[in-house]
Amino acid sequence: MARGSVVVEVEIRPTEDPDKVRRAVENIIDPDEVRIEEVGGVKILIAESRGLHGLVKLHRLLRQQRILDAARSVLKKSVQGNRITFYLHKQAALMGKASFVGGDHESPLGAIKVTIEHPDPNAVIDWLAPRTAMGKPLWEREMPE
Repeated sequence: MARGSVVVEVEIRPTEDPDKVRRAVENIIDPDEVRIEEVGGVKILIAESRGLHGLVKLHRLLRQQRILDAARSVLKKSVQGNRITFYLHKQAALMGKASFVGGDHESPLGAIKVTIEHPDPNAVIDWLAPRTAMGKPLWEREMPE
């Protein structure tokens, strides 16, 4: 039984195509379930992964884009208890890129909110974004259970 989970939430603005918003999310993570909820007249796409396997795409993107150090810095600052919460740029995600932002205010159409819950968030960070030397990972860990 997987001990971690990933929840992604993103607002679908009235001018946006819900399929494009879904594609942006699925370019970054591989969810087990995707649904759209309406909260106070606002549509929210929620994608969930039971287990960390949903983060394999993000794991690969961080290496392809060579942004491990930046990602590690953001992730380390984003830990609260057993939860890591960070934001990704929606338009960049639609283009298949992982671009970290500080929140909705830094992404014109709103940001993608990613919440990872795991008993050992530092193990998750070490797997997703290991420390590097001259751009190369100092280690590669197995995905935490």
